[in-house]
Amino acid sequence: MTHRLPPLNALKAFEAAARHLSVKKAAVELNVTPAAVSHQIRALEEYLGIQLFHRYNRALELTDAARVSLPKMREGFDCLAQAVERLRTHHSPGMLTVSAAPSFAGRWLMPRLHRFLVDHPEIDVRISARVRRISVDGKNDVAERATLESWLDDSDVAIIYGHGHYPGLHVTKLLELMLTPVCSPKLLEGEHPLRTPADLNHHMLLHDDTGDMYDGESFWDVWLKAANVSGIDINRGPHFSHAVLAVEAALEGMGVLASIPVLASDEIAAGRLVTPFELRVPLASAYYLVCQESAATRPAVAAFNNWLIAEAARLVAV
Repeated sequence: MTHRLPPLNALKAFEAAARHLSVKKAAVELNVTPAAVSHQIRALEEYLGIQLFHRYNRALELTDAARVSLPKMREGFDCLAQAVERLRTHHSPGMLTVSAAPSFAGRWLMPRLHRFLVDHPEIDVRISARVRRISVDGKNDVAERATLESWLDDSDVAIIYGHGHYPGLHVTKLLELMLTPVCSPKLLEGEHPLRTPADLNHHMLLHDDTGDMYDGESFWDVWLKAANVSGIDINRGPHFSHAVLAVEAALEGMGVLASIPVLASDEIAAGRLVTPFELRVPLASAYYLVCQESAATRPAVAAFNNWLIAEAARLVAV
């Protein structure tokens, strides 16, 4: 069912005047005369058959009907602005918006992005660090899908930690993930040098809660079970909701972190962090590169996807 709407200019005039409670300020914002704003508001009132403002000598006051409708009208203008921005983004072949979790964006993508920008100066890249929705009922696949739909509403590409089953979307596995403890090299020395997993009893345990939140099992649980190690109290030590915070704590020598070393690869390569044990446990989750099927062939999207895959392959080859 279609509904005939009032003229957009009249709605804009009303929204601006209602927000400022001033015809004069609305006129300045809309770059028209106060008389033009007043005319548009009068026309809207006649169209709707209701009064929108109580008019006083030097003030405006919203009527009850106007006050009730204003939030939805603002929401409508926000939606229009977002739709126009999406049209502008998709119309521009050189613009690319990428959504990723803060930890991946900060610890893996940003240290490498300069190489893409050098190779593709014609592409205007916008990085949006996004927080993934957490399932409250254990339905992780549903939560992942909801996250992707939200991210791809206003992004060309999304990089997500998950299981990779996203029907109807263009999906590429970017990085298979391994889990192992990491720590500052200074923890390998001192009164209780870290030599075997049993030595963990003498050190603070740092917790990257990614495993708990998205896979339902803590990273320390996963690694210690695979290492067949018992007697370690994993309930102690601080917890971090983002890996980027946990890695910073490890860099400061606060303790030993069970996490994904790919998010600290530069620090490990530089010797600022070490992996004290050889055992690396594969995770069921991975990082996936996802976009709409219709967007996959856009030159900017294809160039970025190909570059990311090459960067991931280079990391694995090292």
